[in-house]
Amino acid sequence: MELFFTRYKRVFITLGMSVLFWISGEVCSHYELYFTCILFIVTSISFPIYLLLFWILNRKKNQAFSEGLTKWEWKIIPVLSAIFCLLGIAESYPKRPDFTAVFSLFLVYTVLFAAVLIRNYYLQKKGVPLLSKSFINKLIFWSFAIGIGRILILIDEYGDTDALAFIAIFYFPLLIILILRWVFKQTRAILTLKNEKAKTELLHLKSQVNPHFFFNMLNNLYGLVGTDAKKAQDLILKLSDMMRYSIYEGEKELVTLEEEMDYLKNYIELHKMRYHKEIDIQFKNEISENHKVMPLLFIILLENAFKHGVENLREDAYVNVHISTEGNDIQFTVENNFDSTTISKNPGIGLKNLKRRLELGYLNKHSLSFTSTNDIYKVDLTISKL
Repeated sequence: MELFFTRYKRVFITLGMSVLFWISGEVCSHYELYFTCILFIVTSISFPIYLLLFWILNRKKNQAFSEGLTKWEWKIIPVLSAIFCLLGIAESYPKRPDFTAVFSLFLVYTVLFAAVLIRNYYLQKKGVPLLSKSFINKLIFWSFAIGIGRILILIDEYGDTDALAFIAIFYFPLLIILILRWVFKQTRAILTLKNEKAKTELLHLKSQVNPHFFFNMLNNLYGLVGTDAKKAQDLILKLSDMMRYSIYEGEKELVTLEEEMDYLKNYIELHKMRYHKEIDIQFKNEISENHKVMPLLFIILLENAFKHGVENLREDAYVNVHISTEGNDIQFTVENNFDSTTISKNPGIGLKNLKRRLELGYLNKHSLSFTSTNDIYKVDLTISKL
């Protein structure tokens, strides 16, 4: 509905003013203010005619009706309104004091909005920031809410029950609609802000994934360049593939599970090349197609297996990785042995990062568990497809 209104903004505004002026004319006719009535009715009819002429002149422009009214057109409306108010005051005084009071109130608001337009015009001339659209919208709403409310009180004081009922029928539903619209927009803005905040935090967390690993690899390369140029070249190729994935694929919201597995395999190959000891590494995957995950999600768990296990063991080090898919679930398991005398009891930054990313991306759609028995550490992560 909002998209439809945006597309035909000019049509809605013009026809809305036409209906408003027509109703005003009918009310004036009912209370024998015939001259003011004729002006309202003639102006009301002229709005659709003006809209038709506008369409004839701009029918080749697809965006013509979505642009709303021009500044020049908005300046004409307060001038016309002020003229009608003055004529209404002149015709109703003193035979209809209630209408005199109503037209006087409308004249005050017309002058107020004219002053806003004039102020914006001169601020623009001086290059000063204009009064914001939000401020003007608030001014319109409160003027409508307070002004029409005041008119109802005036009419009630003069005992005109017909006019009171007529205005109340339009006033209260419209006021409720405007309030509900404001509440809806505020709620949507809050949800959008939360969503953007979550996305920003996710991007920040992704940027923190394994930077120290790349630094360690660069240090190893520095030592290999002079001693084993061929191995250094192979390391550079593997490292560049991983950095490319981290930079380009890591920015995406989702990647295929196959791409994530290739990234993990590259990580394992790099470690095999840098260590001068035997490591038993088993990588088993039983995955089906069409599964997607957040990028750089499993690397933290694999990195911890090497950092706290392989790094601190001189022999018999092993790392077993198993990933599988079942229905909508993806199950990732990492198991490694470690030296219990060197393991830290405090969770590292990497695990905190992972837990926060899972909360943001897979809220109520994941489970993460850690078990440690007999110098064997095992992590199980299960996530559901988004």
